[in-house]
Amino acid sequence: MDALLAVADPSAAPSVNLWGALGCAVAYSASLLATLDAFADWILARADSPAGRLTPAVGLKFGSKIAAAAIAVVAAAIVLALDENWFAFTSLTIAFLVVVAIGLAVLLRHSRALARTAPPGG
Repeated sequence: MDALLAVADPSAAPSVNLWGALGCAVAYSASLLATLDAFADWILARADSPAGRLTPAVGLKFGSKIAAAAIAVVAAAIVLALDENWFAFTSLTIAFLVVVAIGLAVLLRHSRALARTAPPGG
């Protein structure tokens, strides 16, 4: 009988804050989209620029998206860690890092392709 009461007692084990986890998942996904959008801006701006460089405005736009994404991910990770929601913390962080790594790989591949097609000395 005591085992049954321990299972039925919700105060026996701390519960996970599902609303907090949902909010953090939204923050991670918004940060991911902002990061990928910044990478796309970088690729498009470098392809459109005759010198292959970012203009100051596009550089500022790129930097602000990356900074906002980093702030949101760190804040969401802190909330998940404080809630001791290690499953959500780990899975969202791994998913974020994998997709950002894929985006960086595409960005590097595009940069190398531009370098190969650029005329020497220019």
